[in-house]
This record gives sequence, structure tokens and C-alpha cells, in this order.
Amino acid sequence: MASNPPPPPPPPPPPESDGDGSAKGQPATGWSRYAVWILLGSVLAIFLVTSLSGDDAGEEIVYSDFLERVTESQIVDVVYDNSDGGIDFTDTSGLEFTTIGPIPLPDDDHALITSLTAFEFKNSKPNFFVSMIPLLIPVSLLILFFVWMQRRAQGQMGGIMSIGRSKAKTYSTERPGTMFDDVAGYEGVKQEITEIVDFLKHPEQFAEIGARVPKGVLLVGPPGTGKTLIAKAVAGEAGVPFLSVTGSDFMEMFVGVGASRVRDLFESARKMGKAIIFVDEIDSIGRKRGAGLGGGHDEREQTLNQMLSEMDGFEGSEGIVMMGATNRPDILDPALLRPGRFDRQVVVPLPELSDRDAILRVHSKGKRVASDVDLALLARGTPGMSGADLANLINEAALYAVRDGADEIHQRHIESARDRVIMGQRRDSMALSDTEKEAIAYHEAGHAVCAVVLPTADPLHKVTIIPSGMALGVTMQLPEEERHIYREDYILDRLVVMFGGRMAEDLVFGVMSTGASNDLLQATGLARNMVREWGMSREIGPMAWGSHNQVFLGEDMMQTRDYSDETARVIDTEVHRILSEQQTRCRETLTEYRLGLDLVARALLEHETISGEEVERLIDVSRATPAPEPQPAEVGSGDDASA
Repeated sequence: MASNPPPPPPPPPPPESDGDGSAKGQPATGWSRYAVWILLGSVLAIFLVTSLSGDDAGEEIVYSDFLERVTESQIVDVVYDNSDGGIDFTDTSGLEFTTIGPIPLPDDDHALITSLTAFEFKNSKPNFFVSMIPLLIPVSLLILFFVWMQRRAQGQMGGIMSIGRSKAKTYSTERPGTMFDDVAGYEGVKQEITEIVDFLKHPEQFAEIGARVPKGVLLVGPPGTGKTLIAKAVAGEAGVPFLSVTGSDFMEMFVGVGASRVRDLFESARKMGKAIIFVDEIDSIGRKRGAGLGGGHDEREQTLNQMLSEMDGFEGSEGIVMMGATNRPDILDPALLRPGRFDRQVVVPLPELSDRDAILRVHSKGKRVASDVDLALLARGTPGMSGADLANLINEAALYAVRDGADEIHQRHIESARDRVIMGQRRDSMALSDTEKEAIAYHEAGHAVCAVVLPTADPLHKVTIIPSGMALGVTMQLPEEERHIYREDYILDRLVVMFGGRMAEDLVFGVMSTGASNDLLQATGLARNMVREWGMSREIGPMAWGSHNQVFLGEDMMQTRDYSDETARVIDTEVHRILSEQQTRCRETLTEYRLGLDLVARALLEHETISGEEVERLIDVSRATPAPEPQPAEVGSGDDASA
């Protein structure tokens, strides 16, 4: 049975372009880098061969021995070289000898040599190459200098002539790199991007039903969510050339260079037939025209105008799709976002709980992770983190494991890395007095007690009084599920938890400290949002105020308000009322659970860090313990009620 011939090998991938038309890694026009060295080596070899080769085959003796033999008539013939004083002679036994005499010969020696029967004086001609060396060296250096100057001038002229060429890097199917399977989560985003890839691979399926693929797809999302990673996956899955360029590659000091590079980019894409053009950080060239302080920017505006005309200049049947990525869609020019240019905006949000779990599993591959690591718990404790933050978190855990001398990454390393990322580096060397430690312990115990006993508060994870970052202590809560909307009762309970530290200090010590400054700042902002934006005030009613326009875009020269002074006074009154009511509610809660507050504070002073389960256990113990009967205060006993 005859076997089929093997399939031909795939064609080699096209070389990357350096932007000047030459293949990357290959020299431009001119001599090879080894040509000059080969030429110099050849000249040196010729010089050595000609200088070392000679016709002297006789034994060399001293000049005095030669004179002695002449005197004793032992010489048959003599040849004297007038140029270098060399003497070649043959003795009576037929042996040849050579020596070197003085230049010129003394009169006595001259008369003695000429008295011989056979003698000869000659003038030897110097070696041609040896005589040319003094001339060749400066001439060669001069020629090499002119060659170097010519190549430098050609390089500068080539750089000037290629300044308008596109700097896009081209990728093909032979170098897939990242695939969709490497992108964890974001199934909806990958579905929309897959439609673009399917259109470029099988355009006839869309043409049969009359569907038209979007000309442009804009990836919008916060930094670190994986927009560029998704674009790399498109390059791996597309099966068509993928041209990648950043927005800053179009900007130069010369006006018109960016527009020229845009033209060259689209011209290169048209030559490829089907292609995807990806522009990363497109907001650097797509910013709104005619807005902002300090006038316009001619180079940026010309580049944007050229891009707009190029996107309108080709039809969808040409198979060219443009992709862009930005985290600032609000500053893009409206003409760039209209249908026919960027028809579709794909939002790449911060990952949800399931997405974070998948991302953590992807980044934990290739690392030694112990069996006690709970990635699902870690995903639940990292709300609001992007994919880049999660990758950094896993890497920090690996670094902690190495410093700890462990062979695997354990849960304690994960916890330390998360605390490092969220709260900052632990300041173990910070010296606190016993009074400060007690105040911090009661402050964090107040937060912890409120977080445990309030019905809608997020579950408590752990409490610590170890200074970390800018905080002297931290109370960490982990939400049980993702929250997309916030109910009023949840917000009010959150305000009570924020006031827990301040009220605990006031309840125990009778005085307040500066430790609650950040709590007050967050609580005030939250209450103001309730009144101004969320309509949670009965006095204000269902109304919202607040300008969110960007000053640097020229849309708002100053922060303005669209309500009267009387309304502003009512807003301030409502914010004060909400904060005062929740502060009173917090004080009542801590008074009710005063024994639990003392138990949690003592545990913190003893262990420095306790878990949420331990706090719940201590509060359950306080509930089961009967409250002591109040004792009449003695005169001069002070306000310190701590035991």
C-alpha cells in the first residue's frame, strides 16, 4: 500500500519589521560587519609572509669570524649587499654562510674583500608590500573614516525618510502566544471578541444572512483588568495578521508625522487583505478636539482626523477590523465613538467573585501551593481587585514563602500577602506605649463588636492591632457575596461600624483621640452621598445634585453647584442628622455589649491578632454572662471604666 507523501513544512513566519522596511535583526545596506576585518587580516597576512620569507639559507656567523676566514683564504666567493650590509659567502668546503657587516665597509675591510678572486657588490630592491606599509596605513584609515561617515549619513537620512512609517508590530498564526483559554473569566467579553475572530475566519457565514461586522471594537475598563491580554488572545486566535501599536507611537515633535504613520498603518493592513489593527491607550490620540486649558494640540488633532478618515475610507468587506483599549472613555472624541467607526464598546469590568476565583487559579499554576490554601476564600476577600492586583497578590505570597523558608505557599503566606497589598507593610519596629496599645485595642474592638452584632453588616474576618501601612490597627470584613446595589439599612449599619472605634474610646476612657480621623472622613462622605446623590433623605426628597464634569476637559472651569444656599444648608443639616443618629445608635450598641467589648480588647492586647470566629465566641460568652449590677461611683474615681 503506497503511503501518502508527507505534507510540506509550514512557511517560516514573516520577520518582524523595524519600522524602516528592513527585517529585524538583519543589517541594512552596506558592507558586512566582517568585511573590514577580513580585508585587514588579508593585508596583515601578506605583510607577514613577504617579510618572513627570504632566500637566506646559509648558517649565520659573526662578522669577525668572516674577516678571519678571509685572512686565512678560506673564502671562495662573497656577495655584499650595500643596502643592508648583508654578506653571503661560500667557504672552500662548499658550505654557505651569512653575516652582517657595517655600512659602509671600512677601507681596510673593503680592500681585504676586494682582494678575493670572486666577490660581488649588489643593491637589493626592497619588498613592494613592505615599502607600501607606511603609505597604506594612513590611506586605509582615511578610507575607513569616509566609509563610516557615509554609512552614518545614510542611516540618518534613512531615519528621516522613515519617520512617517508605522511602528506597528505584526503577529501571525505561526506565533499565537496567548489564547482565549489563557484568559480566565470574562466569558461575555470573550464571546463578543470571538464574533470578530469568526467573521475574519469565515466571512461567508455572515454574508449569507446579510450581517455586517462592526468596523471598530473599543475595550473599556479600569487599569489592570486585562484589556491588552484579551487583545493578545485575539492575535493568537484570529488566524489573520494582527497589527499592534500604542497611541504614543503616533506622536512626534513634527506636525504631520502621526497622520503619516496612520496612513502607513492602514495601507499595510490593506495589503494584507484581512487584518486586525489594535491601538492600545487610544485615548492618547483620541482625546476630544478643541477642549482643555492651554489651547489645542495640532499634532494630536491631525492624527485623530487622519484616523477618522481612514476608518471611514474602507468598507466592511475589506476584512479590516480596528480594536482599541482605554480606561478613559469619557475623554474620547464623540466622532471616534459614533457608529461606523467604533460601533461596539466592550466593557471589561473589575472581575466578579467567580472571575477572581478563576484568575487566582490561573496565576497559581506553576507555583507550589499547599493543600491548606483556600483560593475561594481569597477570592471572597479581594473585592474590587483587578486581574493585575490578583497576580501581584499571588507573587507576594510566593515571596513570603521564600522568606519564610517554606517549600510551598501556605494559607498564612496568602494572608500576609493580602494584608501587605491591602493595608501596607507591617511596622513591627514601631514602639507604642501601653496606654496607646490599650486605646488602639478598644478602638478596633469597637469596630469588631459592631460588625458582629449588627444584622446587615459584612461578616468579620479578623482584627489586629499590629501597625500596618498608615494604620495603627485594622478591622477586616469580608462580604459573603458580591454587592451591586446597596440598601439603606446596609449603609446605616456600615456607618455604625465606622463609628465603633470612636464610641468605644469615648465609652471606656471618657475622651476621644485622633485615631478616628479616617473613619470620620469616610463616614461623612458616605452620608453626603446618601443625601446628595442617592435620595435617602426625607427632607431633601428624590433629588440628586453634584457636577462630575472634568475640569481639564474644558467642560467645567470651576466646581459649580446647581442648588441654592438654602438647599445647601438643608443638605448639611441632613448629613449631620444622619451621622449623629448613627453615632448614638453605635454608643447604645457598645453599651449593650460592653462586656464583649472588654473581652475582645483584652484578647487583642494578649494576642495582637484574632479571627472573626474568636470575636463571635467572645461575644457569645458575654451574652451568657450576667451583667454586673451597677455600683455607685465614688467621689474622685474618674471616668475610666475599663477593667
